[in-house]
Amino acid sequence: MFRSLPIALALLLSPGLTRAAEQAAPVAVPATSTIFVASDAAALDQLEENPAVTRRMVDQLVLAVTQQPEVAKAWRSLVSPADVVGIKVCAAGGRYFASHRGIVEAIASGLEEAGVPAARIIVWDRALPELRAAGFTARRDGFQVRGIAPVSGYDREAPVTAATLGKLIWGDLLFRDPRKRDGKRVAAADQVSSTSHLASVVSREITKIINVPVLSDESGCGVAGALYNMTVPNVDNWRRFTHPEGGAEAIPDLYADARLGPKVVLTIMDALRPQYAGGPHFNPNYAFSLHTIFASKDPVALDAHALRLIEGWRKEAKLPPIGKRAAWLESAAQAGLGNFAEQKIALRPVESK
Repeated sequence: MFRSLPIALALLLSPGLTRAAEQAAPVAVPATSTIFVASDAAALDQLEENPAVTRRMVDQLVLAVTQQPEVAKAWRSLVSPADVVGIKVCAAGGRYFASHRGIVEAIASGLEEAGVPAARIIVWDRALPELRAAGFTARRDGFQVRGIAPVSGYDREAPVTAATLGKLIWGDLLFRDPRKRDGKRVAAADQVSSTSHLASVVSREITKIINVPVLSDESGCGVAGALYNMTVPNVDNWRRFTHPEGGAEAIPDLYADARLGPKVVLTIMDALRPQYAGGPHFNPNYAFSLHTIFASKDPVALDAHALRLIEGWRKEAKLPPIGKRAAWLESAAQAGLGNFAEQKIALRPVESK
């Protein structure tokens, strides 16, 4: 019953997403977007990361992206010591299918070399238990590791509204416990909303972001990549954005919110061990070692490349294509967030030795 209600009502509403926030100034999309590619067979020993190798790969990628001669200068061209820098990881896949710890350590070390104090570096994702399971715990005198606390972790002053309705559950800011005896009891089945709220960590604290998604499919919106990693895990009432019948169309507009995507100065996509079905949670039947890390300033180009890779792997495995579930990526390009067309994306290998 519920599943059809938000879809039917969404069709009556105008598309897009509205928000009570300043709009980011539009940035001109380059004629060609470059994705830098670092590959090294020594990056993984079966399922275990070799952090010395991935550190070298990350350093070479940031040097290539920024065209700087030294790692410290490369990171300093992206952030300043006055920034609060967030590293947005993906921890939903657990120990063996999360943003790899060595990649994140390499980023944090580079930021510190650039003068950003460790205490001003925040590694975060939605669920703190998932972060811990993936191996993310704060170093002694090191960077912060944060989950988004249910209810209290969302900013009431940072609402975002999309056409598709979602069913509120415990943990969403606007959910009302039907067991409370306050004279305003609401049945759980009646609690639906077109409003989400940004996590306070992004709306109030972080000023610059390094986005570290994994290369993964997603059953509802097709690709759980760069745009997904910065949006869906950073809002409450998020399930509607991964609905297979259209909720993902709001992801590009959500990414464009000045408090999210425009803060991202670099996206480093972890493709050491990508997954082409069953994501974003770990399913070893569809994951394999690729020993590769991608980096770009264009999140749409990264996601478009990831989509084409996933489609190829799915075809080899005789799985159905993702198809229309990822059509929102082309909308992201049309909205000026980056390049989607294959002929507008250049792949440039970098030396990782």
